[in-house]
Order: sequence, then C-alpha cells, then structure tokens
Amino acid sequence: MEIGALKLKSRVFLAPMLEVNDLPFRILCKKAGAGLVYTGMVNPLSKKRLQLDDCPALQIFTNDSKGVREFIKKHEAKVCLFDFNLGCPSKVARKLGFGAFLHEKLELIEEILKIMRSTTKKPITLKLRKSPNAFKILKIAEKYVDAVAIHPRTDEQGYSGDPDLNFARLFKSKTKLPVIYSGDVDERNYKSLLEEFDFVMVGRRAIGDPNIFSRISGAGKTNFDYLDWLALEERYPQPFRQIKFQAMFFTKRKKNAKELRRKLALAKTKEEIRRVWESSF
Repeated sequence: MEIGALKLKSRVFLAPMLEVNDLPFRILCKKAGAGLVYTGMVNPLSKKRLQLDDCPALQIFTNDSKGVREFIKKHEAKVCLFDFNLGCPSKVARKLGFGAFLHEKLELIEEILKIMRSTTKKPITLKLRKSPNAFKILKIAEKYVDAVAIHPRTDEQGYSGDPDLNFARLFKSKTKLPVIYSGDVDERNYKSLLEEFDFVMVGRRAIGDPNIFSRISGAGKTNFDYLDWLALEERYPQPFRQIKFQAMFFTKRKKNAKELRRKLALAKTKEEIRRVWESSF
C-alpha cells in the first residue's frame, strides 16, 4: 500500500476536517489504525503555528499561488505528503473562492499544482468534489499528483443527500492514479468501497470516535476517550475553545450525551471540563 514512495499500514485514512483534526486527535486516530491522517485546511499565507509532530498529510487551502512554495519548503521535513483542497463546500470557502469554488479556474489550479510538484519530492494528493470540471481537473492533476481523492457530492449538496457512487466509479475508471474515496465511509461500507477504490477516508463518522479506525482495521481494539485526548493536550496545548469543542465531540455515542453537553457548555476552564467528564462516567 503506497502513495508515491510513502508506505502505508492501512488503506483507511482520517479525512481532513478543520475544527476536528488537531494534533491530539490525529495521534489517537493513528494509534487506532488510521493509515494516514490529514490536517485541517491551512492557508499558506497564515501565520498560525502548525503542530506537525505526527507526520500528517498537510492540506493547502488557497485560491492563490502566492506563498505556496515557501510554505512547502518550511514544512516539508515534518509532513508525509501535501494535499491541495478543491473539495471544501463551506460558506468560508464560497466567500473566499477556495476549495470546491475554485473548480472553474483551471489555469490557476495547474499553476498551484506545478509549484507544489517542483518544490517537493514528498507525495502530493488532490481532493475534489463532483462538478462539471472534475474530469478536466483530473487530467491536469495526472501530471503532478500521486493520488486523488473524490467526494461525489456537489458543492450545493454540502454534506447532505447521498454521495453519487456511480460518479465516483466513473471518476475511478478515467485515471490510472490511485483514487481515495470520501463520503459517508464507516464500518458498514468500507469493505465494499475498498473493493472498488484504492483507499477510503473516514470523515464525520470519526468525529469524537477515533476508535472507528480500530474497529475497521482490526489491528487491535482501542478504547480511546476524551481523557486520552486531554492527556495528549497536556503535551500539545490547544486553545480553550478547542478543548471544549473536543469535549463536545466526544459525547457522541454516550448514553447521557445531552446532559453531559449541558454541563460542558457551562464549564469555564479546562479543569472544570475534566471534572465534568470524570464525574459522568
């Protein structure tokens, strides 16, 4: 199992998610069996300090080639690969003309990919959505990238409705590149999807539940919980907003989730959040 020269232990990846994929969460997903973990979206011009100790796939989110070369050179030693996001359907992406809203600018897409390829020897992936230009972008990408991810929903759909699996199959048939399938992947369907695609990404189904990767990979059951995330946060500090976000995310699948979220919402410090969690189980 490889993407470029990168050897992978699993064909199941953690999909890029902006508010979810902080370093402690990525580490838990890797320990649980994820073959590759993606960061959230990062603008090359951002001054934000990145935490890359887990050698992730670093996702670039931009509509401008400015700063891309310098960004890659700065972070190349600490990442496994670089990814160019052409799949985000968020309001922010729409406002800025990033992600899925860049599909019509074919020359700019090629310019950015060309810079990426000429700057790094690390593998490069590209994440796409279903769109009228998806196949044109694929042909451009074949000159520069090592694998391509397809999420077969349109930008208008966002994350609603059913992904168009037939579109993804057609997309796969049009290229010799490895194809990563993204869209509602979970324990129920990953086996059948891996029969048709080279890799799969688990996104929203992994929120608050890194153990989904151990249930899928069968590499040894894990039982990671929010306190495991919090222990890693001690080593890799996160802002309080993120500490509370993850606490809320980890209430997923808990029987007392509603009451737990109510108590967490009232917490003002990390220690209060810890006490709420410890007293609830």
